[in-house]
Amino acid sequence: MVLAQVFSGAGLAAGITVGALLAQDMLGTAGLAGLPSALFTIGSAGAAVVVGRLSQRSGRRAGLALGYAVGAAGALGVLLAAVADSIPLLFIALFVYGAGTATNLQARYAGADLAPPHHKARAVSTVLVATTLGAVAGPNLVTATGALAAAWGIPRLAGPFGLAAVAYGAAAVVLVLLLRPDPLLLARELGASERDKQVTDDSADRPVPAAADLPAGVRLGAAVMVVTQAVMVAVMTMTPVHLQHHGHGTAAIGVVIAVHVAAMYLPSPLSGWLVDKHGPRAVSALAALTLVSAGLVAGFAPVGAVWALALGLALLGLGWSLGLVAGTTLLSRDLPLHSRARVQCNVDVLVAIAGAGGGALSGVVVAGASYTTLALGGGALALCLLPLVLRRARGPA
Repeated sequence: MVLAQVFSGAGLAAGITVGALLAQDMLGTAGLAGLPSALFTIGSAGAAVVVGRLSQRSGRRAGLALGYAVGAAGALGVLLAAVADSIPLLFIALFVYGAGTATNLQARYAGADLAPPHHKARAVSTVLVATTLGAVAGPNLVTATGALAAAWGIPRLAGPFGLAAVAYGAAAVVLVLLLRPDPLLLARELGASERDKQVTDDSADRPVPAAADLPAGVRLGAAVMVVTQAVMVAVMTMTPVHLQHHGHGTAAIGVVIAVHVAAMYLPSPLSGWLVDKHGPRAVSALAALTLVSAGLVAGFAPVGAVWALALGLALLGLGWSLGLVAGTTLLSRDLPLHSRARVQCNVDVLVAIAGAGGGALSGVVVAGASYTTLALGGGALALCLLPLVLRRARGPA
């Protein structure tokens, strides 16, 4: 899983780094340059359902490998669209490319399938932190892959999508060949209850439990991940615009975003250790408080102090990491094996929609009010998680 995540991180980051620039170049306008991000998100939401259903029926290896293979096909489609200068093909390919994003996120669940209860969070965090290696390497190869593409007569900005195709394809091959035994299938054999052992391969066709029928911990985990994703995407999306409007160049913007991305993934082992030691509910509360701090620091950062905004974005990334690991642990711990993968994929669909909504509304808020309002509003939304955490903490385990 770690090796596959290194490859998939490269595929994810290399494409996203130049997606908006390629769209702007092909469309001839910056007004629609945000479309790649929207298409990634919509495609990832749809792919999450397919990957989850296949994982429930046939195991993690089949579901994740298919997701990465589809992501590789989407990256190749973007490459072909750039060569043919075809806008419709570009949009379709970007939608398909989103399957890689969904699979990259769902892979964290595989890390927890076979982990003992007191190590589930650390297993999740190990898979997450591996993404950092590829995510750092991918953007650094943009120049080299662009030069190679230009030498072959392919538009320079399409080069990184060639890298994404190779990286996603390599991740799929690694999983097919090396992810044995399948963690979810083996977990059913080793750790299932008597009820779970009676569930046959038709479990993927059974109805998913209604939200009200899910364990309280599952509902809390879903709420934590949805809120943290919405807050993180909203503030992150408008930070480069905020910096540009106040006269900062691409170098300063790059530093701030790099700090933010590093804070999202590198602290994952710390997040996992905290969850295993103090419990996911306590860390969910810490995630909410960290996001509140991020909103205050970013919202009141002086316009000339890039370091202060970088600190705010680092806290934003850390809060997201804490919330994601805590929420994932709740879902992995409290869901029965016969419906685990399907419910997890449904939650990831909600997370993707929350991110898309946060990104879309962030521009409206900044245009109608200010970046400070956006940052403080994100902190206020995160603060709403505390009553949920405290209420669940008082209830039955």
